[in-house]
Amino acid sequence: MPSPLPARPRVAMLIIGDEILTGKITDTNSPWVAARCRALGLDLRRIVVLPDVLDEVAAAVAEWSARCDFVFTSGGVGPTHDDLTMAAIARGLGRPLHRHPELLAVLKERMGPRYTPAAARMADIPADARLWWDGELRFPQVVVGNVVVFPGVPSLLKLKFDAICHRFGGTPVVSDRRVTTLGESELADDLASIQRRFPTVAIGSYPQFNQRPWTVTITMDTVDPAQLAACAEAVTELVGDHVP
Repeated sequence: MPSPLPARPRVAMLIIGDEILTGKITDTNSPWVAARCRALGLDLRRIVVLPDVLDEVAAAVAEWSARCDFVFTSGGVGPTHDDLTMAAIARGLGRPLHRHPELLAVLKERMGPRYTPAAARMADIPADARLWWDGELRFPQVVVGNVVVFPGVPSLLKLKFDAICHRFGGTPVVSDRRVTTLGESELADDLASIQRRFPTVAIGSYPQFNQRPWTVTITMDTVDPAQLAACAEAVTELVGDHVP
């Protein structure tokens, strides 16, 4: 029997594709997934952007599947020569690739006259991979061990993620924030003191210089509502009437 997941399962996201590293395409998947992880109570530990190099993707899969509860991959799952995510996952997890008959049948049915022998490559997945047919998905989600393989096309990734996200639920983070006209140098020592008082609350400080007066936004994140309330009270006292 698999071990139960922690209250906040750890996640790494691997963004795969030369097009991201060369600036041809702007990655919008990782910010979207980061926000969804936060809402679901998942602890996103890493976002790694990788080139279309089989050994590098395989090494990242091996490392992060061992260090996290889930690995989400994005990109590299089409029929062309640079779509090597499945082969890399197979290598990273020490599994052979095989042509999955159910996936092949689905491809032929869905693609109709657009089906070609090259399209069959999309049915080549690591051995013992699982297919999740959640919600109204017309093409299943492929899961290999703890590696969840998403497409790189943002609209498809969002569709699939939202269909299966009920499988990943953790303890959601609760948040609060305060905005002040005090500068970070004026806040730093007192914020450090408040952080020591509330170690379960992640306190962040973010200056904004795009308007006058300049401001600093202080954010507070935790899974403990009572600690959040107490920390927010301390931060409110710190900023006093120095608000925009």
